[in-house]
Amino acid sequence: MGGAELENLIGLFSRLPGLGPRSARRIVLKLLREKEHGLMPLADALRAAASSVRTCTVCGNLDSSDPCAICAEPLRELRICVVENVADLWALERAHVYRGKYHILGGTLSALSGRGPQDLAVAPLLKRLEEGGIEEIILALPATVEGAATAHYLTERLRRFSVLISRLAQGVPIGGAIEILDEGTLATALRGRT
Repeated sequence: MGGAELENLIGLFSRLPGLGPRSARRIVLKLLREKEHGLMPLADALRAAASSVRTCTVCGNLDSSDPCAICAEPLRELRICVVENVADLWALERAHVYRGKYHILGGTLSALSGRGPQDLAVAPLLKRLEEGGIEEIILALPATVEGAATAHYLTERLRRFSVLISRLAQGVPIGGAIEILDEGTLATALRGRT
């Protein structure tokens, strides 16, 4: 079809989340049609990100500085929002409703996947609490069996610290019709009503 270079590029794009071979082909064609305004700036940006982006040694975020810009910001609230991954942190930041610090676990507990507490960034979180100055831990973990198990495990590990431990509210989404919600969501919403 288009040579080894093109097939390799299409193959690399198709491995990205949400992209299959057809979408990858369309992206590659678009980039190649606009080399100067599409492909070359993308190649430069990828090269720059590969050489400068690193994992924050404090919270686990991705940034070009260590500690990251969030951890280095002195006006952040004295609370830590514990999330599963970087995408969750970015989503909370985009919402502009939380002004505290973060801690990325790097996953959730999962017996089926063989992921235990030793596979998560729990020790660095405990170290941050031992250093003091934190008033609240917010567990912003997925509403799944694994997320609940992880939240329970963390709650037990964090009890020895004099910090408030809270979880995100769960239940009826904004714009959600009651009649189409599952029983678990409705039960959680009723139990957590305010």
